[in-house]
Amino acid sequence: MERQIATFFGVGLLRPAPGTWGSAAAVALAVFACELGASLLVPVGVVLATLLGFWAVPRVTAASADKDPSEIVIDEVAGQWLAMCFTVIPLWRHGVSILDAWPGFVAPFLLFRLFDIWKPWLVGRADRRGDAAGVMLDDLWAGLFAGVVSVILAGLYHGLLEPML
Repeated sequence: MERQIATFFGVGLLRPAPGTWGSAAAVALAVFACELGASLLVPVGVVLATLLGFWAVPRVTAASADKDPSEIVIDEVAGQWLAMCFTVIPLWRHGVSILDAWPGFVAPFLLFRLFDIWKPWLVGRADRRGDAAGVMLDDLWAGLFAGVVSVILAGLYHGLLEPML
């Protein structure tokens, strides 16, 4: 069961770029939940994916020399859903469809992938731990950074550009 969780039920086995596939699957599920009127499943998903990831990742990697194999994508799912919360929760509060808030789900996806690959500051520090906790923590930091930058970009767009349009 831990392998199913760690690979997000096989999504991590997709090639190339399993981390991107994991992130894309997380975004698709978040958009689907929002369109069903269940936006609050996204923050619940963050908590569940994080807890399950911290449980599954050490079990899957225990007998392996590679402590961060590419097929493990539950960390990307948790981080991507965390980034999506910064869009999903305000849209839910205002009764706006995520599909009407373009690029409301694209920006967190692109920013999360950027921070996950680039690994600046705390993201890189967590990644360099070289253990199961680092596998999860680097993506949670990347998700937090992506969410914050998404809010800043949305504020700039709506605060500066929208009145000019």
